Amino acid sequence: MTSSLKSLLSPAVWPGFFLAGMAASAFAFSSSHPLLVFVGFYLAGVLALGALEKLVPHQEDWLRSDGEAMNDIAHTLLTKGAVEALSAIATLTPLISASILQPILNFKPGLWPEHWPLFFQVVLALIIAEFGLYWAHRIAHERLFFWRFHALHHSVEKLWVVNTGRFHVMDSLFKVCLSQVPLYLMGAPLSVFLWVGAVTAYIGLLTHCNIRVKTGPLDYVFSTPNLHRWHHSREIWESNTNYGENLVLFDLIFSTYYNPAKAPPKDIGISGRVAKGFVGQILQPFSQRGVAEILGKQPIESNLPHEAISEQKTA
Repeated sequence: MTSSLKSLLSPAVWPGFFLAGMAASAFAFSSSHPLLVFVGFYLAGVLALGALEKLVPHQEDWLRSDGEAMNDIAHTLLTKGAVEALSAIATLTPLISASILQPILNFKPGLWPEHWPLFFQVVLALIIAEFGLYWAHRIAHERLFFWRFHALHHSVEKLWVVNTGRFHVMDSLFKVCLSQVPLYLMGAPLSVFLWVGAVTAYIGLLTHCNIRVKTGPLDYVFSTPNLHRWHHSREIWESNTNYGENLVLFDLIFSTYYNPAKAPPKDIGISGRVAKGFVGQILQPFSQRGVAEILGKQPIESNLPHEAISEQKTA
């Protein structure tokens, strides 16, 4: 691909893919099998972004093999395949849980503005959900008890579309509780939950993709790849920023927005290590030894102040 074509493609990827995802979601939600159709479009989106990662990568190094080709294949067949399959499910958990639980609970306290146009209901829901997502994410960084689960997501040493949903199940449940429960309590309808899940799913793919994108003013509204790459930095003062899942509204309000005029780091990850296998990754945070491995040293008391915990995380 020529450099001129790459220059034209870079600013078009984020809005183009997001709008295509929203159009696909609208089609899926109007079909007789909304979840099945949505998942089909979502997987097609993963493949499309995977192809673009090869054509216009943000980091060439994140594409290169490290000489462990056979080990990588074995690891993929034995563990990574299962991890990523479950990660895809985790990414779609809000949408699936809304489809099942919301009709069963049928909670109607009369607090939700159902008379509003659907678009404005979704915007309101995104803001309410984002408040919970922001604090769940921030707490996961600032409190050791929660960091032990969230570290799995930050253990990756390259960002690409496949590790979008690499979250520990406890981490995902914590985020769902803080973001979706308020919407349930307010009586938001199923259609709103579906659209919040769709926005979250497609922005998540874009946020983690290894594609050269130019997002400009979108950086002040949405969580974009450039912002999230800073969030994955090994430097604590850089990674404890940009907590927004979909929107950066609360990063701006609570002064955790970080977008310097320089390239984000390509050296990402954590100082500790996570278990190799899927089952080991699930069990590791529940043992003292596992927490020590995640931290890269001996466990510390969970009642230490945030500054001490931050030092332990990056030591």
